[in-house]
Amino acid sequence: MDAYLLLVTLLAIVIVILGVSWLKWHAFISLLVASLFLAIATGLSLDKIVSAYETGVGGVLGHLVGILALGTILGKMMAESGAGMQVADFFVRKFGVKKLPWAMLFSGFIIGIPVFFEVGILIVLPLVISIHKTTKQNILLIALPVIAGLSIVHGLVPPHPGALTAISIYKANLGTVLIYSLIIAIPAAIIAGPLFAKWVHKRVVPQGEPELIRFNTNYKKLPSTGLSFFIILLPVLLMVLAAIAPYLSIPKGAEKVMAFIGSPIIALLIAVFAAFYFLGIRQGMDRNMLKKFSEESLLPVGSIILIIGAGGGFKQILIDSGVGNTIGQMSENLSLSPLVLAFLIAGLIRIATGSATVALTTAAGIVSPIIEHMSGVNLELLVIATGAGSLMFSHVNDAGFWMVKEYLGLTVNETFKTWTVLETILSFVAFGGALLLNLFV
Repeated sequence: MDAYLLLVTLLAIVIVILGVSWLKWHAFISLLVASLFLAIATGLSLDKIVSAYETGVGGVLGHLVGILALGTILGKMMAESGAGMQVADFFVRKFGVKKLPWAMLFSGFIIGIPVFFEVGILIVLPLVISIHKTTKQNILLIALPVIAGLSIVHGLVPPHPGALTAISIYKANLGTVLIYSLIIAIPAAIIAGPLFAKWVHKRVVPQGEPELIRFNTNYKKLPSTGLSFFIILLPVLLMVLAAIAPYLSIPKGAEKVMAFIGSPIIALLIAVFAAFYFLGIRQGMDRNMLKKFSEESLLPVGSIILIIGAGGGFKQILIDSGVGNTIGQMSENLSLSPLVLAFLIAGLIRIATGSATVALTTAAGIVSPIIEHMSGVNLELLVIATGAGSLMFSHVNDAGFWMVKEYLGLTVNETFKTWTVLETILSFVAFGGALLLNLFV
């Protein structure tokens, strides 16, 4: 039965890949057909298939749909006003074209600490595309280091939800996890970011161009560099304030207000209105122009929302059909060190379900009873090993895969060769870092 479940899961993934690349179906159709095939083949009762699929779609889009829309409008305003070009020119001037991948890595790493991976991509994307247009370099050289910085922070570093959940399940020390995760995350991001980008950009040259944010090059007057940075960093600053609010000596009411304005959707809404005023009205745009830009930026988002939703539905069918549990139980039967076991279980669940957060929290739930009676287990490094496993081999059932593909204008094949490999490098280097640190602490 276990082997059968794994086989039909593999076939479902093949359906997605063949549907998109060979039959030329839209990714939404491919994911929907693969979800139905998997549900029927694993024996999910017919009355539960549609509700499971809808739950999965709603679970992903409930969190993402507003963020995607607002993030794209913000990106459009950065593009149309010339603010994106101003920020790009600053990086090119300060770092020089040769050191740009390093500048992008640290931008992604810093922006990624307070924000979700998906939000971070939307904040830095206008910047990536601006620099790509300005320098005419292969977009992978600029984009992959940013994505590596965002992704490793999302997988390992508190206050991201997966890491926080694993800390509470394992009863690990948050401060220690934070220190260890930063020690391990920086080398992993360097290897999977600038170093991998330098190697892969000579071997993969994307044929398409990023279509979701189109750039105006006839600016009447440009906003200042300082203002341009302020607008792109405003949602990040609001989210940082929300993250540190519980540790400040302020009234409970003020803490709730900070938490509210620092939630991703409200932070992005505030940033969009700031962009409308500072990058729009003050630059001579009228209300009709702002409305036109918003509508233009939202039209292409429909496609990516459908794809991400379908990926969420596919993920839920995988969970409800028991594939995640099967993989967890198979790994549990192996006699391995807790760090290796946690890494493998998280990795296999990630491959099966596509969600780093689901993989991290499910693996922690499976491993925690096993380690209860063991002595000498470093709980903080166990959190990091589990987080490292949850980043492994992102593919067609992961929203991040489709976001990277659509926003950077890549084909499915190019996304596998770049994003999937990058995630797997992050995963194994971070795991190696945890094992190495375990020898000394």
